[in-house]
Amino acid sequence: MAKHNKTNKSVKKRFRVTGTGKLKHGKCGKRHLNAHFTAKRRRQLRNAGVIVNTQITFKYLIAMNMQ
Repeated sequence: MAKHNKTNKSVKKRFRVTGTGKLKHGKCGKRHLNAHFTAKRRRQLRNAGVIVNTQITFKYLIAMNMQ
């Protein structure tokens, strides 16, 4: 019988846990076809997204094998 679940590697590569337990992630839509975006939109895409919802955070922490 297994002692713990395997880590979901795709989730572990996409999210980082902050010191307060929130999850940071990179935003999508930055790679290509963004020349028509306004400067404001491109600037906002540079900042990391943060997941604050505790239920979703808990689900991802389990997937990352950190809980």
